[in-house]
Amino acid sequence: MTESKATLGALLRRPYEWLSEVIYPELAARGFNDVRPAFSAVLRNLPASGARVSDLAARAGMTKQSMGYLVDQMQASGLVDISPDLQDRRANTVRLTTRGEQVVSAGAELSKHFEAHLAHLVGARKIEQLRATLLEIHAKLDEEPTPPPP
Repeated sequence: MTESKATLGALLRRPYEWLSEVIYPELAARGFNDVRPAFSAVLRNLPASGARVSDLAARAGMTKQSMGYLVDQMQASGLVDISPDLQDRRANTVRLTTRGEQVVSAGAELSKHFEAHLAHLVGARKIEQLRATLLEIHAKLDEEPTPPPP
């Protein structure tokens, strides 16, 4: 990768893409052959207490229609359950099923394995520093998500 193309986005994207290339085939080998990479938009944004489709869409930065389509596919695969929202009868709440929780657990385990591999490649200290820096960035972005205009 040339220096001019080594933007932060590109540098973060490649490890994520590599992780995806490893995780999804391994999930399939563990019996989750219907789990698609697109489902990660739901899985990484769905709190344990559940969420409305509109809230999931906002967190994922996608339309309600697209999120609804993913949620419907995941329901058909037995990964999520959709039930009426107790506060708003017009809305539904999406929650992980036991099978969905198993997918999340397996994904977390595989991610830790990936992180250990990276530590082997570049050293545990560097991975710990990277993790700490990324956690700090996430916290700062929660405080101030929009950058000032250039």
